[in-house]
Amino acid sequence: MKKWIPFLLSFLILSGCGTQQAANGYQQITMDEAITLMEEEKDSIILDVRTQDEYSESHIPGAVNIPNETIGTDEIPELPDKEQLILVYCRSGNRSKQASEKLAALGYTNVKEFGGINDWPGETVSGLS
Repeated sequence: MKKWIPFLLSFLILSGCGTQQAANGYQQITMDEAITLMEEEKDSIILDVRTQDEYSESHIPGAVNIPNETIGTDEIPELPDKEQLILVYCRSGNRSKQASEKLAALGYTNVKEFGGINDWPGETVSGLS
């Protein structure tokens, strides 16, 4: 039995490494995973963290715009449910990572960052919605 203890401990430690959950509290996922979640999880929020001008030029249909620069330490009225699935993107993936870290620090527990609209294979819309 004592032979198995190191094996089991190693297994538990390594199995915890299998998830892509970042130490900072959000999960980075692929574009394909994001698309699947958008199709399956109808109560999710698609969050565009680019500037309002960038958002109005082109964004994923149904996305909500909250610029990364405006996310701080205050509660976010547009995101009242901290357990709701939030799919975060920006232009190239940098601001979406920053925003995801901030959201996790605010207590949001289901944040998934999927990069930037530059890699988005689907349709986009323009204007403010």
